[in-house]
Order: sequence, then C-alpha cells, then structure tokens
Amino acid sequence: MHWSEKIARSIIAKKPDKEEYVCAAGISPSGSIHIGNFRDIATSYFVVKALRKLGKKAKLLFSWDEFDRLRKVPKNVAAVNNDMEKYIGFPYVDVENPFKDSDAENYAVYFEKEFEASIKEFGIDMDYKHQAEMYRSGKYTDMVIHSLKKRKQIFDILDSHRTQEQTEGERDSYYPVSIYCPKCKRDTTKIISLDEETMVAEYECSCGHKGTFDFNKDFNCKLAWKVDWPMRWMYEGVDFEPGGKDHASKNGSYDTAKDVSRQIFGYEPPLFQGYEFIGISDNNLKAGKMSGSSGLNLTPGTLLKLYEPEVLLWLYSKNEPLKAFNFCLDDGILRQYFEFDKMLTDVREGKANDLVKDIMELCTIEGREVKCVPMGLIVQLGSVVDFNEDMLEIVFKKIKTPYTKADFADRLQRAKFWLEKCSPENVNKLNAFRNFDVYETLDEKEKEEIKQLFEFLSKGEYDLDSLQTELYAIPPRVYNIDKTNPELKQIQAKFFSNVYLLLIGKEKGPRLYLFLGALNLNSYIHLLDFSTPRREDEYEKEEIVEEVVEEKVYGEPDKVEPIKEEIDIDEFSKMDLRVCKITKVNDIRKSNNCYKLTLFDGIGERVIVSSIKHDYMIEELLNKKIIVVANLKPTRITGVTSEGMLLAGTNNACGCKVIFVDDMIPEGTKIK
Repeated sequence: MHWSEKIARSIIAKKPDKEEYVCAAGISPSGSIHIGNFRDIATSYFVVKALRKLGKKAKLLFSWDEFDRLRKVPKNVAAVNNDMEKYIGFPYVDVENPFKDSDAENYAVYFEKEFEASIKEFGIDMDYKHQAEMYRSGKYTDMVIHSLKKRKQIFDILDSHRTQEQTEGERDSYYPVSIYCPKCKRDTTKIISLDEETMVAEYECSCGHKGTFDFNKDFNCKLAWKVDWPMRWMYEGVDFEPGGKDHASKNGSYDTAKDVSRQIFGYEPPLFQGYEFIGISDNNLKAGKMSGSSGLNLTPGTLLKLYEPEVLLWLYSKNEPLKAFNFCLDDGILRQYFEFDKMLTDVREGKANDLVKDIMELCTIEGREVKCVPMGLIVQLGSVVDFNEDMLEIVFKKIKTPYTKADFADRLQRAKFWLEKCSPENVNKLNAFRNFDVYETLDEKEKEEIKQLFEFLSKGEYDLDSLQTELYAIPPRVYNIDKTNPELKQIQAKFFSNVYLLLIGKEKGPRLYLFLGALNLNSYIHLLDFSTPRREDEYEKEEIVEEVVEEKVYGEPDKVEPIKEEIDIDEFSKMDLRVCKITKVNDIRKSNNCYKLTLFDGIGERVIVSSIKHDYMIEELLNKKIIVVANLKPTRITGVTSEGMLLAGTNNACGCKVIFVDDMIPEGTKIK
C-alpha cells in the first residue's frame, strides 16, 4: 500500500462521516519558492488523490502566508534593488515589487505568480487562500478576540513547551497578536494595555507612534504563528497537514499548536506528517551551497527545465515523506530518468506490482503522455547535432531507434538545459581541426589503428552492425593477437579512447559505433586523416583571459549614532568575550539569511546562528577565529538553539564584516 493511502485511511478512520476532507499546505512568499518547499504541496496532493481513490470528496487548501513580516531581503532581490532594507518588518503584501520588469502589484504577488505558474505544469488544482485578505477583511476577527481573551492560557501552553524560565511579569504582558503600525507599517508595536470589555488596546511603536486599536473593527493585525496555525485549522476544518521534520520534533511547532487547537479553539488537530529535507546532488557544488557553480535558483520552475513534471512528482511519490532524496544537477539525473522510464514501461506492459502502479498513477498528469525516449541517448547525441530536432530524428533512424520529434521534443530542451547549465563537460562537440597534439603521442601501432579506421569509414560501405564489428576487429588485427588474449581488452579501450580524443577531445563519449554511425561522415572523417602535414590554422592559438573580480557595491556610510549611556567596569565585566574557532558552517533549511556555525571555544563545542549568509561564503568562514559573546543566554533562532553571538560591524558602506582575530590566539582566550 502506498504511503499516501495509509495516511488517507487514517484520516477517514478519524472522521469517517465527514462530507469533504481538507488537506492543507502553506508557504510564505518571502522570495522565490524553493523546490524543497514543494514537498509540503506534493505530500498533501498525493493524500488528496488517495482520498478520492477511496471514494471520498477532498480538496487541497493552499495558504499564502503573505501577511507575515519581511525579515530579511533575499540576495536576488537585493541584487536588483539595494533599497529594500527599509521594508523590514512590513507584511509582504505592503512591500513594493522590486522587479521593475514585472506588473505584479507588490512583493508577495510577484513571488506568488512565479510559483503558481509552475504549479499549473503539474496539473495540481489548489484552493488558494491569501492570509492578508483573510485578516484585513475581518474574517478572523472573532478568533483574534477569542485569542486575546484566552491570552494567559495561551501563554501557559507556550511556556510548557519551552525550556527557558519565564521572567517576572512576562505572562501578564503577553499578547498573542502583533499590530502593524499605521505610521511606519511595521510590526514593531507593543501593546501597553487592553480593555477586555471593549477590546480596545493602547499600543506604542518603536518608530515613536502611539495609538489605540479596536479589535472589533481594526483588522491590521496578525496572530502569532503558533496561535495563527491552529486557528486556521479550526476555521478551515483542516484534516491533514504536513510539515518539515523540525515542526514534528518534541515541543516543536506542531506539539504546541495541537495543544492550542484543543484547549483554546476546541478543535481536534489535523493528522500531521513530518517530512525530510531534500538535497541537491552536484559534483561541482561547493560545500553547503545549493546553487553552486550552476548559479541556478532552484525553484519548481527551474527544476522543470531539467525534469519533466511527471518525473518530479515521481521522486516525491516513490519516497515516503520521512525519506530524504536528492534532485540531481550531475549525471545522477540520467539514472533517475532511466528508473522512471523502467517503472512506467513496466506498468504499461503489465509487469509492475501494486506499489509501483500506485507510485506511477500518482505522478500522471491529465492531458499529457510521457514518451520514454532514453534521456541518456538524447544527451549523448543531442549535443553532437546541436540539438537540432530534424537532425536528431535522422540520427535516431540511422541507429535503428526511429523516435520522432513528437517523441523526444519534451525531453530535448531539458537535455540541452542540463548540459549547458549543469554539465558542460559532457557536451560532445566535434573538434574544429585535426588534433595533432594527441596524434603525435600515439605509437606506430596506435597510428595504424586510426589509419585503418579512416580507410574503412572512407569507403562508406557499412551499416551499424558491420561498423561495430570493424571497430572490434581493428585492434587484434593491428597487434596480431588472438581475440582471447587477456591484453586485448585494454588495447581495445585505448583505441576507443584515442578515437574519442581525436574527434571530441575527451577520452570517453557515446557508444562509439552509434556515434560514428549517427553522424554525417563528412562532418568528422577529416579529423581521422593524418596523411597530410599539419596546417598553420591547426595550431591552437593561446587565449589571454583577463580575470574578472566581482566587486560588491556599497552605499554611503550610515549616520554615526550617538554613544550610548555610560556603564561602569562591573557592568562590562559581566560580558564574557571569548576567542572561538569556526569548525563547521551549515545552511539552515527555510532560512535565506542564517548560517549555523559550530565553534570550539577552548572548552568544548558550541553552536551559534548568525545572519551573515549574504556576506560570506562558507569557505571564507571555515577555520577562522572570531570573538563571541560566550555567556549570552541561549535562544532559538530559525529552529536552532544559538549559544552566543559573534561580533561584527555592520554599515551601509561595507555591509556586514565579522571581526576575525589572529590565528595564533588560542581558542578560549578572553577579550579584556
């Protein structure tokens, strides 16, 4: 039984008589939606399909969490508009669209449209809910007021799931809602008091604005995440929602939210399924970087340039939610296509078991038919004919695999994109001229092999079978050895390698008989003819390459702030500044800005979270020594417990610059 059907049956068992089941997913449009976030949708989508297969009515509800605050400007946004920092704290729907070539009315809509356009290619039908509209229209007013009246009970629930001790007065001053300031538009407000009879609050903002907020008729506010989430479960009648494995951890978001759901909103929380993170496999990637040398922004739209939508769905379908898998930018993608084609062919030929049938059924898209033309063959031969569809059709006919343009068109452009963007080293281009540099390294017998191949091909009297036979006959004939000689295999391999080097400048390539048989003979035969001396134009010209150093562009220096009020030496001595060495640097899932830094502080290992991802590559930080506030109270940042804070200088004139110390200073040294 497929994992989605197991979940569907559990949902039905929980509420057997429900008229329509609701499976939910949601994403904040903080920037381009990463393909990893798509697991949220795919998991719910497959459960919806399983429910329908079991004869139940079900829908996929998708929430755009566009009423969340802008926390940090993504790198690709800052690259097109370096004035976006002023919107930090704004809800995404109130942030201007930074992309001037787009007609999207705001920041959120730009990234929503980008994502929704790719979703259409998967044939997924979703019921979209926009949370800014839901809040600002007053639809959640009753729940917001209810939460405010239950604020102390909510605090107790939240407090029971955290490790820090509550501070004096913290419970009384807790409010589970943020008000967006009407003056500066940020959520940097603080409720000073609330009249629970009238539900009118007094608040002040860090910008200096003060005012009152009537929760009965003022709607520009938002519940805190762990209250907002269960509130929406109740409002929408959600029966199932997946989430990252961090949400599923003990005392994590789901643990907390389900208690809020039961105790505050009186709603039995939906069935929850945690899922594993998704990785990227690319031989060219630097450690920890998702887009690496390819420079790809790994959204669903980008992945669809590499993978057919059915193949992407298949990867999610065949892997249970708690099983990690990789998208491949390296040649692993060819193995994935091969495995997909085999499963699909087995289903079509009646050879598949029930599980494989279920896997493939979930990744079919109405109105599309997948043609299983081997992706490896398209890659091998496509670059040789410069991805010309007509030429490739002729090549397939010549090698007796008569695929038509209609058969391979869907995959051809994906093969081209993969080769050019991810694997240029696998492009097979014929050399521009005879490779004398290689030819002159060959011994006399190896040169004789090339001569005999040239003479055989020049006659033109061969088909694929006779060509393959001749390729294997030349080495034993030249070396005058029996075909049973154990040395023949090595000699044969060296012959093939020499031919590849002379034709495409690489030691390996497509299956040689197919390669030679597929190409127009006149396009390459001259590359094997060394009967005439080297011409002047066959000497490789030395190319002078100027190194281009990318410079970061900074603005005018920030205005110098006044010195803070004086402290005495006793107050300063409370701060424990230590030299620490960075031993590991890791990305943090769902954080565009933060690194997880593992440090050695002279005593042991500690972890800190720092928002310096846009300012430093991983290799710029590894093994460097920094200064850390070692006795800062631990706190959770982006799901990771941070045990300190590094020292850095931040200014518009230089960006964020970490304070590094001399490597000879031992770890654990106190800064005095």
